[in-house]
Amino acid sequence: MFRVLPPFGSDQRGVAEVVNGIMNGKTNNTGSVTLATGNVTTTTITDARIGIDSIILLAPSSAAAFADTAPYGSFQDSTDQTAASTTVAYPITFNTTDFSNGVYLSNSSRLNVRNAGIYNLQFSVQLENTDNAQHDVDIWFRKNGTNITASNSIFTVPARKSASIFGHVIAAINYFVELAVNDYVEIVWRTENIGVTLEQTAAQSSPTRPATPSVIATMQYVAPNAMDNVYVSAQTNGSATLTHFSNNTASKTYKYIIVG
Repeated sequence: MFRVLPPFGSDQRGVAEVVNGIMNGKTNNTGSVTLATGNVTTTTITDARIGIDSIILLAPSSAAAFADTAPYGSFQDSTDQTAASTTVAYPITFNTTDFSNGVYLSNSSRLNVRNAGIYNLQFSVQLENTDNAQHDVDIWFRKNGTNITASNSIFTVPARKSASIFGHVIAAINYFVELAVNDYVEIVWRTENIGVTLEQTAAQSSPTRPATPSVIATMQYVAPNAMDNVYVSAQTNGSATLTHFSNNTASKTYKYIIVG
């Protein structure tokens, strides 16, 4: 903070210092705040300069705040997933979390969100067919245990070419879904022949190739505007409440300017 004038005047030097500070943009109404962690959704600014009618403008000022502007999650599975029946729907499961911020895995198959909004859910499923004929596989989405209307896709898996060369195809799609706080989504599949599986492959050589997961899925927040996810939701003289995405990331620091 720079020098403040007393209530009833000051010497010329003091007045000049304050006026020059204002002309140079140093208006003594800025500060910084670091968002609370622990998956909380509010953080309090305590600042005597805040009034009931003040406008508080925020801007990210740390690497974590710049990078972490929206919830996201990335998951995969390194096991084979099979169907015991052609008349049963099976939720696709995951055993690895690659990235998680506000989108997290539970019950092996449930992609949960801590924040309401519209999300883009994408998957890539490696299908393998050991049967002599081609077969169809249905893959669709469930929200909180209920099938999402008009969300199914049908993929045809080629027949095997020989006793050791099986038919393969990648099933991939992206889908927008609107979710409330603590909602979850599942990816569900059904096959018309149990010879079709979700197949993983270990890393291979000649040439060296990475492992093939049986399934990869990502989910990312897309709306409302993710850059506006930190805002003043309440204020009084001397303090203001910031509402933001459920936060578990340290060092998410924002600079603020108080106007009025």
